[in-house]
Amino acid sequence: MIKVLRVVFLALACAPLAAYTCSAQQSAPQPLIEMPYLPSLNLTSMDRTIDPCVNFYQYACGGWKKLNPIPADQATWDVYAKLANANQQFLWGILEQDAKATDRTPIQQKVGDYFESCMNKPAINADGDKPVQPELARIDALTTRPELFAAIAGLHHAIDSSTIIVEVGAGGLGLPDRDYYLKTDPKSVKLRQQYSDYITQMLTLGGEPAAQAHTDAASILHIETELAKATLTRVQQRDPHNLYHMMEIADVQKLTPAINWADYFKQEGAPGLAKLNVSQPAFLKALQTELSDEDVAALRAYLRFHLLSAAAPYLAEPFEQANFAFYSTTLRGVPQMPPRWKTCTRNVDRNLGEALGQEFVRRTFTAETKAKTQLMTEQIEAAMQQEIENLAWMSPATKQEALRKLHAIRNKIGYPDKWRDYTALEVKPNDYAGDVLRAYRFNQDYEWNKLGKPVNRDEWGMSPPTVNAYFDPQMNDINFPAGVLQPPLYDPKLDDAPNYGNTGATIGHELTHAFDDEGRQFDSKGNLRDWWTPEDAKGFEQRIGCVRTQYAGYVVVDDIHINSKLTSGEDVADLGGTLLAYMAWKKETAGEHLPNRDGFTPDQRFFVGMAQWACSNERPEDQRVRAATDEHSPSFARINGVVSNLPEFQKAFGCKAGQPMVHEPTCKVW
Repeated sequence: MIKVLRVVFLALACAPLAAYTCSAQQSAPQPLIEMPYLPSLNLTSMDRTIDPCVNFYQYACGGWKKLNPIPADQATWDVYAKLANANQQFLWGILEQDAKATDRTPIQQKVGDYFESCMNKPAINADGDKPVQPELARIDALTTRPELFAAIAGLHHAIDSSTIIVEVGAGGLGLPDRDYYLKTDPKSVKLRQQYSDYITQMLTLGGEPAAQAHTDAASILHIETELAKATLTRVQQRDPHNLYHMMEIADVQKLTPAINWADYFKQEGAPGLAKLNVSQPAFLKALQTELSDEDVAALRAYLRFHLLSAAAPYLAEPFEQANFAFYSTTLRGVPQMPPRWKTCTRNVDRNLGEALGQEFVRRTFTAETKAKTQLMTEQIEAAMQQEIENLAWMSPATKQEALRKLHAIRNKIGYPDKWRDYTALEVKPNDYAGDVLRAYRFNQDYEWNKLGKPVNRDEWGMSPPTVNAYFDPQMNDINFPAGVLQPPLYDPKLDDAPNYGNTGATIGHELTHAFDDEGRQFDSKGNLRDWWTPEDAKGFEQRIGCVRTQYAGYVVVDDIHINSKLTSGEDVADLGGTLLAYMAWKKETAGEHLPNRDGFTPDQRFFVGMAQWACSNERPEDQRVRAATDEHSPSFARINGVVSNLPEFQKAFGCKAGQPMVHEPTCKVW
């Protein structure tokens, strides 16, 4: 298996201060001293005036939507976000204690001092843009094209699969997606003007005269548009074969002679690198054209802007507020900046995730929860084996490979077996920008030091407090951080039905990703290899085509429909994961007498529990962004689209043919 070290062109010097959600000082709730409790099946979240066979999502979540308006600092508010907010408040309490304590462990010192430096807004405001002045001066000194070429070593890079290799990818865009630069509808045209205004504002804050900033904004937008034209669409990027082009370093140099790749990799501690993967060769060609043909002053302005925009959340309030106004208010409709404690908690989690994670799990995650979720995972894998063995459309040869892959999947629950060592990271309580920069360099050194070494299969891609989960096709593992195994998602106080419906379906979802349109192209070792017979591949595409057709009919907002070619991997995982969880629950409770509770049968409780993880309210601006960029369908479709294909649901609620929650034809992949 090959693990990839990705190098993505962003901008000279924008890497040291990567952008993140910014915030301001505001009144805030008190830190939590213990996690709040909400049940995984909440009767007050329901709207029982709705017929579940007409709109099951509204039936399960209508009450939640009324009781949970979107907070002013959020683009979307859902069950996951609400739990994440509770986790953040709990972490805030930990960080407050660690910042003030006198007798601290090394871990407590680092997370406490990082938090304290972030909370010190007077010091941050007093510094203005001082933290980026050395880099701005370096950019301003680039007066010739050879000087600019020699300086382009500030490339953003990150690890992603027994030997680590390097991958060069695409980037360099300030808008969320390449299509934002190319669409000609009125909303897109207006948004590009608003982005141009933001560029002008950021350059002006950085010291440029207004007229020059306006001219430079037009040049920057032109450069980004040319790069966008050469960038693969998000649908194209779902096919791993579109992103795998191994090349000799000499051939990469011929493709982009403006960048001295040998010098760059030497600076990063990888001298003599012979081969790497170029995920988007057309992008590198466009990059070479821009570096060669654009006016040096325009390229210098591009670098200057991206440095300022990336650093803005860590600078004085004028920069911070301008960044928020465009990326959160204009793009996503968020009217108010988050309280400072929330921003600082997020940043500690982002840059010292496993350090803060140690503090989180010892207070929240029990051995019993880990054991039960591990058992649930094993049961759902057994259900997947049963499904594969009984598939009528799959040949024995492909089934054998599928089962080999299934049995090789590693389950990672809660937190890493071995914590990361942060000893070498220096953190100071009164130097926020310095802490950010040192953390960035520490993390990048950590990534580059993996080059050429065996893959660490125990490593995690999310911090323990994260309210999320993922499947990694190159590692062939599923990962469930402790943060997502808390009520109301996993609720040890309730019966199995809603827990299997909620957490069980999530486990099944991640497991199904190993066999979705993208994951199925990787084998049991995480190698990109076609292990399907042509007939089986055709059968899979026919079945996933049913799902795509169904979901393409759903409207997200305005006249925007779901891009089901983008979302189909998640849609198939939702459908397959729910079925697998139902099968596992039935096997776990076989022979037991399961009583009705709260007026619901056990099967009904399973499906209500399954639906209530997705309860949400969304701003229309954010819905538009997600429709263009998010591989997940909107919440209502993730519930109604699934249950309308499950006879088990229709039997539980007595749904009849012709009702909206009975989809015809029934879509079934796994």
